[in-house]
This record gives sequence, structure tokens and C-alpha cells, in this order.
Amino acid sequence: MSDVFDYIVVGGGSGGAVMAGRLSEDAGTRVCLLEAGGRGDHPLVRTPMGTVALLRTRLHNWGFETVPQAGLNGRRGYQPRGKGLGGSSAINAMIYVRGHRSDYDGWAAMGATGWSWDEVLPYFKLSEHNERLQGPLHGQGGPLWVADSRTGNPLHQRFMQAAQQAGFALNDDFNGERMEGLGAYQLTQKNGERWSAARAYLLPHIGRRPNLQVHTGAQVLRVLFEARRAVGVELLQGGHRRQLRARREVLLCAGALQTPQLLMLSGIGPQAELARLGLPVLQHLPGVGRNLHDHPDFVFAYELPTLDAVGFTLGGGLRMAREAWHYLRQRRGMLTSNFAECGGFVSSRPGLVAPDLQLHFLVALMEDHGRRLHRAHGVSCHVCLLRPHSRGTLTLRSADPLAAPLIDPAFLSDPRDLDDLVAGFKLTRRLMQAPAMAAGVRREVFTAGIETDEQIRAVLRARTDTVYHPVGTCRMGRDDGAVVDPHLRVRGVHGLRVVDASVMPAVVSGNTNAPTIMIAEKAVDLILGRSRAHGASMPAPVGAGADVPA
Repeated sequence: MSDVFDYIVVGGGSGGAVMAGRLSEDAGTRVCLLEAGGRGDHPLVRTPMGTVALLRTRLHNWGFETVPQAGLNGRRGYQPRGKGLGGSSAINAMIYVRGHRSDYDGWAAMGATGWSWDEVLPYFKLSEHNERLQGPLHGQGGPLWVADSRTGNPLHQRFMQAAQQAGFALNDDFNGERMEGLGAYQLTQKNGERWSAARAYLLPHIGRRPNLQVHTGAQVLRVLFEARRAVGVELLQGGHRRQLRARREVLLCAGALQTPQLLMLSGIGPQAELARLGLPVLQHLPGVGRNLHDHPDFVFAYELPTLDAVGFTLGGGLRMAREAWHYLRQRRGMLTSNFAECGGFVSSRPGLVAPDLQLHFLVALMEDHGRRLHRAHGVSCHVCLLRPHSRGTLTLRSADPLAAPLIDPAFLSDPRDLDDLVAGFKLTRRLMQAPAMAAGVRREVFTAGIETDEQIRAVLRARTDTVYHPVGTCRMGRDDGAVVDPHLRVRGVHGLRVVDASVMPAVVSGNTNAPTIMIAEKAVDLILGRSRAHGASMPAPVGAGADVPA
């Protein structure tokens, strides 16, 4: 490993893979990417159905837990996060959703200038290669493949018939002009295999670009500074500590949970919090680790005696053996399933600018993130709240860089979130009780007999958890609470940017993988001072040549 690079990228997930892949396109730019996990090319990663094994184990998964959640009856929530090249895009459900245009216009209104819908759409298109959809809202020729499901599962039709029976509109493009409606999701999938950010942007270039070095099993411990400029990192690899230098910038892409942790370990964060742990304070930034929020999610489950639904039974095992052969020969069938094959967006009440609820319909009976198995076939339907009011924190457990952080999303701490989820519960049950879905249901697993609002509130507190979309802990903006400016530069220091979901001022209305990739695509242009998406120079940054002061 060489010791000096132009850019050091910390974290090989959806942000880091894009940054390393794009910046190393210039043969004269030396780039080093450091990833604590492995290569992210395990067969369980490549095979979409492998996600259930990845979510429930520590394979390519940090497997964090929250602190006890008062709004969830004191339960600790589960926080799976990808560990390896591709990050969470290597273990997620591969759903390609950008969010609603009002999300990004809202960012701009909150001080994230340059991040309105019209300004970010070109970067979504730049990243995308959509196999089916074209037109002004979709991209062709980008590295991130987006495709329809290849399972051919007849449960799709049952779901859509139930949607119509329950009075919901159908939608075959959640990233089109209209977001609301139900249908089948498009996936980050190519030829029936998972197409993670690493497969899209990074793995094809490892060993082929001499100016790109990618090191796995490399845990970054802190960012190194000279005066107030980031000049490198200290890392642990193979039991040995070493330091690497960055001539231009250090780019933190470790995600909404670990990027703020690394900033605080490096002396950037709330002064009192750092002092409490005996850490030196380089820059007091009170917003580091604040504004943590996520989509709270509740799951309905139903026993449904059909082999079209995944189940741990003898019949299911025989069916899966046939499906494995089908997958090996044609890359089609049940093993291409992301489980959450259908779903969509609905509104809890009329008059909303954008839907505030998202459904994920799973062709399996899921409980506790797949960690609790049922010897039965069935289906599940998640309902999550897209714009929660609750805000939590990410803080340090100790000054030990190898200790997991304290994660507190403060689920349902704002009573408005519980009210909105009650409405979501009723809407989702109406869908699942429509004749096309209710036919043949053997048992309503978690919610039988739940009828009154009081009972609904009780079961929501007993069973709600994450749907894997934590954001906001290094939010961008121009106010004193912002951690990065709209050019993603950490306020008050030089040579340091954050490029991951932690910079989102507010969580988008949907899955967060595609928006994180978009953020990284735009970040490349912010760094290089040109626009690949618009074919023009970028506007000069505020305080060009010197980062915005805190």
C-alpha cells in the first residue's frame, strides 16, 4: 500500500463506491478506498434471495442495535448495516426509489442550496441504466442497472387485484410523474443478480486502474489533521496501525451511523460530548450525531398455504431445489426475489403534497427482520411512515474507535408519528383484507383481533422497528446546526467532506439507496468543479479556496 494519495475515501458503501470509481476515472488522480469489511462479492450477495441470510447474520453486516426505545416499550431495535464493498446496497432489498420531488425542494428550502429536485434529477439519470423505462425522467447508459423483477410470481397479480379492490390506484413507475399508487418495484438488479454500488462503480476497476487502490479489512480509526486541514487517516489493518496521507481531500462515506462516530473520534462534534470522553476538541460542531431519524415500520404477516410464498417446509424445500436449478440456468425465478417484490405509496389523509406512507409486500412470512423463522408459508406487508417527526441522536459509547456507537432513533417519541402509523395500519389492513389477498389466508399472525385505536397503538409500540433508512446525522445546510455546507464540506475545517446518507437534512419519501448514490454523483462534480450532468462548469463554491467557517 502506497502512503500518499490525492483522495482517501473512507467506506466502500453506496457513497464511497461511487466516489472512488468516479474520481479514479482520471488516470492522473490517485485514489485510495478503505473498507472495514470484505469484497462484497460473496454468492449470497450476488444472489438476491441471499438478503435474508445477510440481514439475520453478521455476514457482511455490522448488526448494530439501538439503545432501549421508550416509544417501543423499552425494546432495543435492530440496525443491520452493510459491512463490505457495496455497504448496505450489498444486503438491502434492492428497491430503486428516488423519493418525491418535494423532498429535495424541501432540502433546498432548509438551506441545502443546489439540491432542489430540478438540480438533483440529472444525477439520478447519470447513475441509472433502466432496462424498461425511458423518457425525460430516466437514465440510459449509467453504471447502476435498474430492472423489473424476474421472479414471475403470481402473487404480484393477487396484490394488484387487492389494491384495486381496496380502492388504491396502480402505478408501474414510482419514479415517474406520479409517485402515489401500488405495484411492483423496480430493482437494482442485472440479469437476475444484485447490482450493488460496488458492482456498478468499483469492482470492474479494481486491479485494472493503477491509480485506484482498494483495501478491505481496513478499519479507519481517526482523521489526521495539520492545523485545521485534514491530511490523512489512521487505520487498523491486519492488527497493525498505519497512517495514509491525502494531498487533496479525505472523503467520509461510512454512513449515517459511522461517519458521525468517526468525526467525533477525530475531534469534531459537540464539545461537551467529546470532553466527557477525554477526546481533544478540534472543532465544536454541535450538530454532529444529532438529527438522526429513520422510517418507523410495522409488519403484518399472514399464513398463506401456497408454494408461491417462501416457507420453511418440506414442500418449500423441494420447490426451492427446483428454483435453484432454474436460477443457475436462466437467472430467473424465486432466487432472484428481493422478497419485497411489490408495494408502493399511499397517503394517510387527503390533501397531502406527497404520500406519507410506503408499503413493502413480501412473498414470505417475516418476523424480526427474518431472524425468527416460521415453519409455514405466508406473506407480509410492511407499512412505514415516510416523514417522521421524531428525531434522535448518535453518540459515542466510549473513546474506543472499535466500540459500536450508541444509536437512538427515538422512534415514536413524537406523538404525531404514532397517530400517522395508526392511519397507516388501517389502510394496510384494508388492502390485505381485500378478497384477492384474503382468499385462502389461514391465519393473521400478529394482528388478529386488533380492532380499536387503543389496541392498534399497543401493537405498534410492541412491534415497530426500522426499515433500514437512517439519515441526517451530519446534515447539510447553512445554519449553526449544520455539519456540512451544501458542497458537503465539513464546517470549520479544510480538506474534509461527508458523502453519504448522513448529510440528508430530512429523510426522503422512500428507500435511501438511490438518493445516496445520487448524492455521491453530485459530490464528484462539486469536488471537480464541473458538471457532467449539465455539460457546464459548476457555480463557484461559497468561499472558494477556503471552507465555510463554523
